[in-house]
Amino acid sequence: MSLELALLVLESVLLIFTILILLYSIKEGRSRSRLLTEIDRAARTFTRLEYFLVVVDSMTDAKSEVRGVITGRPPSGGDVKRTKDIISAIEKSAGAGVSLKYILPRFQDRLKIGHQYKNAGAEIRYITCPSMHDLRYMTVDNDVSIIGLPEKTGDKEATKKGYRVVSEGLTHIFKQYFEECWASAIDYDQYLLEVIHHTNASPKQLAQELGLEEAEVARVWDKQNAKD
Repeated sequence: MSLELALLVLESVLLIFTILILLYSIKEGRSRSRLLTEIDRAARTFTRLEYFLVVVDSMTDAKSEVRGVITGRPPSGGDVKRTKDIISAIEKSAGAGVSLKYILPRFQDRLKIGHQYKNAGAEIRYITCPSMHDLRYMTVDNDVSIIGLPEKTGDKEATKKGYRVVSEGLTHIFKQYFEECWASAIDYDQYLLEVIHHTNASPKQLAQELGLEEAEVARVWDKQNAKD
């Protein structure tokens, strides 16, 4: 066999081998694309705005209960309207007989959101626990979990994205953890009274500091005085 013929055969073999690798890569790429699509369907990543919309929609769809662990940060900017939408959803769900419970970290500036959610029909409790300060999730009935994630760790960091996962197993885990924390938390009135005692401020001064109505602080103040 001449050198030219040998090189031609070798070139042909390499070409065939290259085509086979290319075909395999295309097939593998399609399989990988299908896998990513399935993962995306199972746990879609939501932007901040989508996250709030999903929270409101899920609360509206609730049949029996909503459980939430939230940061309770005072809203600002566009979050003011989003918070109003959530409060409206709480009112509608509570009016339909849905049980709503939320746990917030024990920070004084979280009393305002607690007050608003409580007035809308939810049960509110506060807890001191480092792992709760930047944790945020909500369960709806027995099979839906909505998880909110900040861009970086911290109780003052806003939720930047989230996931909605339909899973009885995951929801059960979240609900079990929620109930354990709920049992050791204190209710809204207890926490507000604790803050009143620690600050020794007048109802008017404290109301201004916390962003609450003076009548709300006076209500808890008078309630304690009546007991004494």
